[in-house]
Amino acid sequence: MQENNKTNKNYRALVLVLLTLVYGFNFIDRQIVGILAPFFSEELGLNNTQLGMLTGILFAAFYTLVGIPIAWLADRYNRTHIISVSLFVWSGFTALTGFANNFMQMGLARMGVGVGEAGGSPPSHSIISDLYPKEERASALAIYSLGIPFGIMFAYFAVAMLLGKSGETVNWRRIFIILGVIGMVFAVVVRLVLREPKRGAQELGASTKPLKTEPFGKSLKTLLTIKSWWYMCFGISSASFVGYAFNAFQTKYLVPFDPEFNFKTIMIVLGVINGICYAGGTYFGARLADKFGKNNVRAYGLLPAMAVAIACPLAILAFWVGSVWAHLAVVSVFVFFLGFYLGPSFAIAQTLAPIHMRAMSTALFFFILNIIAMGLGPTFTGIMADFFDKTHDGVHAVRLALSLTSLALLVSAGFFLLAAKNLPKDWADAEKRNEAVASD
Repeated sequence: MQENNKTNKNYRALVLVLLTLVYGFNFIDRQIVGILAPFFSEELGLNNTQLGMLTGILFAAFYTLVGIPIAWLADRYNRTHIISVSLFVWSGFTALTGFANNFMQMGLARMGVGVGEAGGSPPSHSIISDLYPKEERASALAIYSLGIPFGIMFAYFAVAMLLGKSGETVNWRRIFIILGVIGMVFAVVVRLVLREPKRGAQELGASTKPLKTEPFGKSLKTLLTIKSWWYMCFGISSASFVGYAFNAFQTKYLVPFDPEFNFKTIMIVLGVINGICYAGGTYFGARLADKFGKNNVRAYGLLPAMAVAIACPLAILAFWVGSVWAHLAVVSVFVFFLGFYLGPSFAIAQTLAPIHMRAMSTALFFFILNIIAMGLGPTFTGIMADFFDKTHDGVHAVRLALSLTSLALLVSAGFFLLAAKNLPKDWADAEKRNEAVASD
């Protein structure tokens, strides 16, 4: 029995690592557009609004629309198949992005990436929740969320490695194609290794009865009654509104801010910052939430609220310091605190949802998150940058736009505080609902 438990723990750790890598590829394919923006936007003649649409609404619209039906499938059919097919599809469209010759073609490719990526997180969150009990779920989902900073880190490193020898020549087409092909190969590996776990395993124990599924309308009606689920959702959406805008326009700001600063150096340093500071904040924040949440579940809302409130002035300061190195130093502290909200937010989305609609819970969570954050964040910043560009130079226009966008972190802190207020009741209600499902 002890050997079997050890095997199960080793296998679930392997699953968590593989799903984290899949999520990393998810963010490589998102981040690479923002990193390469100064180069393909110049070649294709794109303005800030069009750039914001490519990284924002064009991607997010299809991501969110397709996410709901895919989650419906994931609550009923094999989730590992859905994940591997989705990874193959979005990686294929990433490769196709490298062949775009205008805004329309690149927009269609990004829509395809959005369609594929919609099948990544909902089934992954559901699988992780079947492998880890609720007391360990924030930490497990935080490890999964490390796919964000590690994916961003690898995107920066990949660009640095694939630059011309001088560090000034950027073949953006080749970078898209190579990363897309690597993702397609990894999708085959995922398909061969992952096995479908038992649904609701942590709550149902040894029961062999299959879970009943619920219609979409009933699932939505249930989730509508959980206040803290919605407050956590709007909290992560408001914070990610800033994060996505930041990623979309950071290099667009830095390259003209100091044209003499080596671009390859910027890529390497930003990669290190995301791999150490952002990843550290993501993991450390979740561990703290699980530690304090054992005695007071309000910690899952209070900790993110404090972190994003600290992150707000840092985000603004990063664009008002006088050098690239000073910007990178402030960003290091900013992304550390920004990572705190990821694990607790995703854990609450799973823990408060009934066990037979966890994929749907994540899909609805991401539907709202990505419409607000991914769809509107870069788009809003791009529109504001073009607006300020009428009376300011390009660098200052982006600085003003991102400073204005960063105020959304204060809105995020307010939502997390509201979530903390309602969490004790909603947590207790969720336990009763899941006990009822398990005994049915």
